[in-house]
Amino acid sequence: MITSRANPKIKQLLQLQKPRERRAQGIVVIEGMRELRRAAASGWSFSELYLCDDLVKLADRNFAEELASQCRTERISREVFEHIAYRENSDGILALAKEPKLSLSTLSPGDNPLILVLEAVEKPGNLGAIMRTADAAGVNAVLVCDPATDLFNPNAIRSSVGCIFTVPVRACTSEEALRWLKSKNIAINATSLIASQNYLDTDFTKPTAIVMGTEADGLTQFWTQHSDNRIRIEMQGIADSLNVSVAAAIVTFEAIRQRRGKK
Repeated sequence: MITSRANPKIKQLLQLQKPRERRAQGIVVIEGMRELRRAAASGWSFSELYLCDDLVKLADRNFAEELASQCRTERISREVFEHIAYRENSDGILALAKEPKLSLSTLSPGDNPLILVLEAVEKPGNLGAIMRTADAAGVNAVLVCDPATDLFNPNAIRSSVGCIFTVPVRACTSEEALRWLKSKNIAINATSLIASQNYLDTDFTKPTAIVMGTEADGLTQFWTQHSDNRIRIEMQGIADSLNVSVAAAIVTFEAIRQRRGKK
């Protein structure tokens, strides 16, 4: 059992808290039983596992031991685990996985797809919340264009409650996303306050992409100029914007409502 914070493996884990180091090594850090269950169910495999038996709940022990039998495992003390954990009240399990090589060419949108496109998302928490919405709504894929955060940032994984593993997600440039959407004949609905129509008056029943920008700046001209429709959520109070994850949920579930009504 590892009981010292000075252990080389613990020092390595602490280095992986830095985005630059994760990118350099191509490593994804996944903490939490729920997140690991969803990653495993989605076909992910793990290279290393770190367990604190004192923190693992009785109901989770069989799953933890199953994972431990499949990869190199280190058991560590409560004090050391709490030192490396990303969250408070952790449930005693953390795994490392190789970051998958994902490209648009391997993405199959299916029949009548509903796609979410995020431009220059900065906050891992917003990305995770949108992935949770995408899973709940049954979105076919999420394209993250020109991201300012890594897709599998530990905070994105946590805020998605593992749903970042259950919905196809791709990082790409805006130009690549546009070409892919056009090649699939997917209508592009860009959220914009300028020259736009109410999202409630927009037809989302055909192959559809909903494009969301940042809270501070909204979408760039690239997307507003190349969209088929510009849409907005009409505001009734003094607020002039919504959190991007909230806006994405509102428009996405309107699309789902329309599609259910069409059946």
